[in-house]
Amino acid sequence: MKALVLSGGAGTRLRPITHTSAKQLVPVANKAVLFYGLESIAEAGITEVGMIVGDTAAEIQEAVGDGSKFGLRITYIPQEHPLGLAHAVLIARDWLGDDDFVMYLGDNFIVGGISALVEEFRHNRPDAQILLTRVPDPRAFGVAELDGAGGVVGLEEKPEHPKSDLALVGVYLFTPAIHDAVRAVKPSWRGELEITHAIQHLIDARADVRCTVIRGYWKDTGNVDDMLEVNRTVLEELPRRIDGEVDDLSETVGRVVVEEGARIVNSRIVGPAVIGAGTVVDNSYVGPFTSIAENCRITDSELEFSIVLRDSSIDGVGRIESSLIGRHAEVTPASHVPSAHRLVLGDHSKVQIHT
Repeated sequence: MKALVLSGGAGTRLRPITHTSAKQLVPVANKAVLFYGLESIAEAGITEVGMIVGDTAAEIQEAVGDGSKFGLRITYIPQEHPLGLAHAVLIARDWLGDDDFVMYLGDNFIVGGISALVEEFRHNRPDAQILLTRVPDPRAFGVAELDGAGGVVGLEEKPEHPKSDLALVGVYLFTPAIHDAVRAVKPSWRGELEITHAIQHLIDARADVRCTVIRGYWKDTGNVDDMLEVNRTVLEELPRRIDGEVDDLSETVGRVVVEEGARIVNSRIVGPAVIGAGTVVDNSYVGPFTSIAENCRITDSELEFSIVLRDSSIDGVGRIESSLIGRHAEVTPASHVPSAHRLVLGDHSKVQIHT
């Protein structure tokens, strides 16, 4: 069995961060979202991975390499334009051959991995197996309609009037039967070849299409709020580890990770939180559900429920909450600021905040 990992796409909902960085490489608990998916694939016993890449191909390849650090063998498959998930299957046809495969969206996050799902598919081997989860507003997703016995009878892509609250999770399992289906579909109103249309083609042809409704945690990390929520979930599972330097005037409370080379000076860190290698936190407070990447500097500030990417600095700005701050960003005081700020800053940003 192989895996097809989709790592293209523009990431428009995460701008301005994704103006200069691939959305799949935005870190959760200081590790790229994409890496969690690759680790799940390896844990499921799959070693051959085809990775669909687009405009950010160079950055993805630099971060992932040949896959050996994950126990995988990566083949990069360029997609010149993001023309839909079914299009990704279409252009990967030669690499996939006649093997079964799991298709994994590289910006999705599933707690608990996919090992049980892959094992179930290998045992039953339906033509297609999809994952579903209940969501409050399914209009932003592919949506499934089930019959009374729980069988899949219909799929719609981002419907205005959904027939259920069951959204498709970004993991699909297929036999080679999917290849005829993706060749049969036409572009949607969005100009894309939709995987939902291809699966619907299988359903209409009376192929064996099954579903699994998951009740665990899943997020499409396509926007800032979802990134912060996934970061919170992952941090809650981190064990406490202090490898860096914490001076006698500082306090670390709960599940706090201080990476080697980091320094905590006259500060209070309340977990769950992670402080990256080479980062200095000086005379500051870092509150729960915060990830600070490597080589940052936090001085005379308060930070909570936020993600700070590498090589950024926050100096004397009072309190920041619910923020995603890009690489090489600088946040400094100006005057007359409210007690809390919410920021989404792109890489190399410079912001003056009133105090």
